[in-house]
Amino acid sequence: MDNYVNLIKLSVGSESVDSLAEWQATRRAQTPDGLPRHVTRMWPKREGEILNGGSIYWVIKGLIQCRQRVIRMDEVTGQDGTRHCALVLDPELHRTHSTQKRPFQGWRYLNPADTPPDLPKGRAQDDALPEDLNRALAEIGVI
Repeated sequence: MDNYVNLIKLSVGSESVDSLAEWQATRRAQTPDGLPRHVTRMWPKREGEILNGGSIYWVIKGLIQCRQRVIRMDEVTGQDGTRHCALVLDPELHRTHSTQKRPFQGWRYLNPADTPPDLPKGRAQDDALPEDLNRALAEIGVI
């Protein structure tokens, strides 16, 4: 039995895994120690399970395309004075098999059994398929 849980989140504004990586390389998207982070309004109640090996799976253009390990959670105070959660991430993006995902708001928990597998190391740097072909193949379960 798995003793960790993952998160799944839409990567709003990302056109590709590369554009997500470019955004995370900006100072605005980093912690003071230079790690990428994603600030969210809600603090996960299952923090311990996430930090026990969980990742955040990124949905880009309607497809789960990559994941990053969650290293820690930092408290951040919003402009309105409310407490927010900064998910501090491993900078390495692991490309996954493309899997369709309907739009949703915020983040959701994602059990390990429901996650798409990582691409083999040799395929992780392959050129991305054109978006329409990638989506069509994911729809019929080929990738």
